[in-house]
Amino acid sequence: MNWSQLLSSRRQNQKPGGAEQSRSSFEQDFDRIIFSHPFRKLQDKTQVHPLPEHDFVHTRLTHSLEVSSVGRSLGKRAGEVIMDRHADLTKNFSSFDIGAITAAASLAHDLGNPPFGHAGEAALSEYFKDKAPGVSKAEYEDLVSFEGNAQGFRILNKKQFGLRLTYATLGAFTKYPCASLFPGRDKKRKSQRKFGYFQSERDAFKDVAENLGLVSSGDGTWCRHPLAFLVEAADDICYSIIDLEDGCRMGLISFKETVDLLAPILGPKLDRQKLSEKSGLNEKLGVLRALTIGELIEASTEVFLDNEKGILDGSFDKAITDLSKFKDALGVINKVSVDRIYKTHTVVEIEASGHEVLPGLLHEFITAGVELSNPNASKKYTNLALLFPEETHTAIAESKGNTYMVIREVIDFISGLTDRHALSLYRKIKGISF
Repeated sequence: MNWSQLLSSRRQNQKPGGAEQSRSSFEQDFDRIIFSHPFRKLQDKTQVHPLPEHDFVHTRLTHSLEVSSVGRSLGKRAGEVIMDRHADLTKNFSSFDIGAITAAASLAHDLGNPPFGHAGEAALSEYFKDKAPGVSKAEYEDLVSFEGNAQGFRILNKKQFGLRLTYATLGAFTKYPCASLFPGRDKKRKSQRKFGYFQSERDAFKDVAENLGLVSSGDGTWCRHPLAFLVEAADDICYSIIDLEDGCRMGLISFKETVDLLAPILGPKLDRQKLSEKSGLNEKLGVLRALTIGELIEASTEVFLDNEKGILDGSFDKAITDLSKFKDALGVINKVSVDRIYKTHTVVEIEASGHEVLPGLLHEFITAGVELSNPNASKKYTNLALLFPEETHTAIAESKGNTYMVIREVIDFISGLTDRHALSLYRKIKGISF
């Protein structure tokens, strides 16, 4: 793979060029995402904790903004060295372009996440198990393995949102450039532990991969775009440190323990005496967060640059943070988070809600979608179909009885709901509230 092709500013189904003088194509990508309807809905989608009454914790929206900020820093720092190593690139690109691509892809990285966090993904997947709705084997694998990354790629390519991102940003977004079903899956390769596109977007991703010159492994599988490693690192850094910060703010982990967990990363930059002089918990946590993320950005950039050759030839396929000098410290933090933060009653309660609400919505609305083409459909499902957004109703009608595509459109509708909207809609159609 070569950087000149990997940094393509072309857009699908558009001719080269067209960028504004005041904004690069990659900066336009960022702006298109941040003003999009799917992005705004992340404000009411759970990151880890449901929204408490008396304090602030991160939602998918704030998490995405922070990951994007870290992604931009990673991209710019790595880009400075890449531009020095590949002087010919400076004719058309700069380190700011690499930062902008990574920032845009990082901003979009959670667009496909359903309501109720990771429990929502499990609930959507489990609904289809032991069901055979008349789809192909590959399509069935998509349905029983709902994947937020693949749903995100689908959202970025749906005409109704009008995003039309550059090939570079779409490539950097896709951490798992493979389908849900292929015979040669190797889970030792980080890029194959999940999947990045559904059968409905198979041709769209092939177009992206071929235009970027991604290395093909066959079976509809490619090596990652190099900047996808930086997007993944930005996400890893933020959820490790920010989830710990939220846990401390909510009283699940003491401040002293939080400092002790971050100390191996901060090293000599940790001045406990100076920290104690700060006036409040939020200020102290802010200082710790800034210093820690700065150290992790430097360490991750170093790993990326040390492995640039393997990344470009497709032989490198590991998470950057797993090779960082802070790997052990991050491992301890993540273990504490799993034991003390991710298993609290409030988290478990919202996960339990997701396993009840989402299958209930799926059952009713898939039936309504299938019945759209039935002139003798019951009044119940005729009425339910009226609750579909206009674009969903139109797309189902245009699917002309293709069961997989009908289901795909219904999943788009349900997975795109916010937590509160999903719960409210479930209560209404079940007659629990009006």
